[in-house]
Amino acid sequence: MSGRAQLMWDEEVTGYDFGAGHPMDPVRLALTMRLVEAYGLDRAVRVVAARPAGESTLRLVHGKDYIEAVRRASAAPESADGSYGLGTIDDPAFAGMHEASALIAGQSVGAAEGVWRGDALHAVNFTGGLHHAMPRGASGFCIYNDAALAVARLLELGAERVAYVDVDVHHGDGVQAAFWDDPRVLTISLHEHPRTLFPQTGWPEETGGEGAEGSAVNVALPAGTGDAGWLRAFHAVVPELLAAFRPQVLVTQHGADTHVEDPLAHLAVTVDAQRAVAESCHRLAHEHADGRWVALGGGGYAVVDVVPRSWTHLVAIAAGRPVAAGTPVPEEWRREVYRRTRMDAPRRMTDGREPDWREFAESGYDPADRLDQAILATRRAVFPHHGILP
Repeated sequence: MSGRAQLMWDEEVTGYDFGAGHPMDPVRLALTMRLVEAYGLDRAVRVVAARPAGESTLRLVHGKDYIEAVRRASAAPESADGSYGLGTIDDPAFAGMHEASALIAGQSVGAAEGVWRGDALHAVNFTGGLHHAMPRGASGFCIYNDAALAVARLLELGAERVAYVDVDVHHGDGVQAAFWDDPRVLTISLHEHPRTLFPQTGWPEETGGEGAEGSAVNVALPAGTGDAGWLRAFHAVVPELLAAFRPQVLVTQHGADTHVEDPLAHLAVTVDAQRAVAESCHRLAHEHADGRWVALGGGGYAVVDVVPRSWTHLVAIAAGRPVAAGTPVPEEWRREVYRRTRMDAPRRMTDGREPDWREFAESGYDPADRLDQAILATRRAVFPHHGILP
């Protein structure tokens, strides 16, 4: 290995900007990178700016007609009429949309290439994780599905088994759709229940297409689930499936919108639990994928209080320089936050919680508990396809 970890970053990714008032504010990306730098983590990793994804790469997942539609809307945003999901409230067209989206996709593809080729053991692209984009349509603030493109590139390079674990509050529907019929890819998504949140998919019964049964895994969490329940669900499903699937690479998506303060969803997770899941993903990559780990960002709309801390923890874990939960936030970063947003920044890298959970296998199933019902529904739907008792 030429380096333990790569961090994918190009300042131009902040051009992915749907405009004033849109929840996907690119300031969250800039503030995350500034916090990474404030802790000196940029010196503990190799910072790499990959090229934008080209036409042939984008077509690993997306249709030619859709890419052409994005190019047209990018050149003339006023022409977008809702076709292909472009020009909608969620995905308004903006000048340079194709270029900014392709740049973010290029960072995730570059991360996958770097890990597969041995340039680094771990690679992080917190600007990515745009998991809702479909092969022929934009959706949920996502234009090109960089997560699916990273997985597809790994397959193109020769990977035979890739596991994708998505802990964003929203279902990773676009990645699931891209590999629905492909048994080489295991997609696992933990998300708020589709009854209460976009995109209204991700039911436990969604388990993969013909010939790929059991390759799609969905844990639909009740609204209001907090740290203990979220961690219980993760550990009740993910480790056993990864052990059975034996991936050569682990790709993870770390949307920060599970947080209790996120304005667009209804879970009650803290930064401390998000940090704990990032640590678990790191460990699972070493246990089951020879350490090959590609970590992406995702959603997250508490752009000052949550996203920068959560993803800085992710970068620090990948770099082998974890930031202790109680560490004070650097004062220079807090000044930068105020300069950019006129908001007060958090003072520590913790929400003051010590995440803990009860192991599902040890504590047993509680039939009256909605969380346990959700866990068991997933295990019953998927585990037998992998030769595991539910």
